[in-house]
Amino acid sequence: MASPSNAVTIDLEVDYGTEEIARIVCKALAVDKELQPDKVKRQMLVSNGKLSVHFEAVEARFLRASYSAFLDVLTLASKTIEEFGQGLTL
Repeated sequence: MASPSNAVTIDLEVDYGTEEIARIVCKALAVDKELQPDKVKRQMLVSNGKLSVHFEAVEARFLRASYSAFLDVLTLASKTIEEFGQGLTL
């Protein structure tokens, strides 16, 4: 999706404290592709123990739906690592 001038965007950054944990979460979330890739694009990057996510959508309603669903799985992944990470700390 080219960046049209009327695209809506939002950025999210989560500090996991370690590169290892941030990469684990990123890889876990990368398997969930956008349901409407022609309407919403998501880019994830890990750097300095932080997961950065950039969303871009053609309309606010698509952005809101994608962002909300992403936050749900991000929360689940974070809680799973916290609970079962054995030696990993958040």
